Amino acid sequence: MRILIPGGSGQVGTLLARHLHTSGHDVTVLSRHPQPSPWPTLPWDGLTRGPWVTEIDRSDAVIHLSGRSVNCRYTPENRRQIFDSRVKPTLLLGEVIAASPTPPKIWMNASTSTFYRNAVDEPQDEYTGELGDLPSQRGTHEPVDLPETWSFSVDVAHQWEQALAAIPTPRTRKIRLRSSMVMSPDAGGVFSVFSKLARLGLGGTQGSGRQFVSWMHDIDYCRATDLLMEHPEITDETEGVVNMTAPEPLPNRDFLRILRQAWGQSLGLPATKWMLEIGAMAMRTETELILKSRRVAPTVLLKHGFEFSFPTWPEAAANLTARLKRAV
Repeated sequence: MRILIPGGSGQVGTLLARHLHTSGHDVTVLSRHPQPSPWPTLPWDGLTRGPWVTEIDRSDAVIHLSGRSVNCRYTPENRRQIFDSRVKPTLLLGEVIAASPTPPKIWMNASTSTFYRNAVDEPQDEYTGELGDLPSQRGTHEPVDLPETWSFSVDVAHQWEQALAAIPTPRTRKIRLRSSMVMSPDAGGVFSVFSKLARLGLGGTQGSGRQFVSWMHDIDYCRATDLLMEHPEITDETEGVVNMTAPEPLPNRDFLRILRQAWGQSLGLPATKWMLEIGAMAMRTETELILKSRRVAPTVLLKHGFEFSFPTWPEAAANLTARLKRAV
């Protein structure tokens, strides 16, 4: 297949492009900052048309992954960039795909499991999952005292998906990838960040430790993408929604304990909520990334027979730790 990956130069895009390229697909990446790679990488700004438009006409599938990192303080300028870097490129792709004489058959668009509410009680899946707290809906299914930054994240996810649906593309099937954290041993990825804390003895329980962590092993993320390209119809019942996540989310305290064990580190200093707030300010990030409970279930994948290579965190952490050790 000919596969175009707009915004494919980040951590997830790179591991996916590498997998698809190695599998024999014809892969092209669109990036704001093109770098040499084994596959063609073309420049785009996510806002305007350019020579890259012809790639739409020759592609069988588009996997759109653009989006500024949310690992930052939610200042007004950063909020604007987070929003614009997701919504505007999605709208642009919709216009180009709708106008293409030979549009791709499949358009997968990144989304996030942050779409769902702060759930400790019940898993949130594609059939019964509930939208998280929005300012216009406060009081309907979540406490009104949730931090405003959490509402911002949900609003971004909601409008990101609305942008995908905004422009009809009758010849192109759309799939919304509500992804959890993708764990890979690549430098700068979220697994390396958690691992650094664990190795330094700082990977103890964060906050109450009851909040659930949803995650997905990089090998399973790539394999699930393969399945969706081969059988996109499996998302018909959920209007194109698929949760890209492992089937066994677990509480933060267990997630970090297992990671420490994988690294052979017995010490794990806990961090209370107020300590995390101070640390987040110092590191220029937000505690929402740590404290919001994401208990997400991949019902679509499981219902259609997807067998996870790494369904549980202990085996995933052991594999990722071994690979990261080899890499360094």
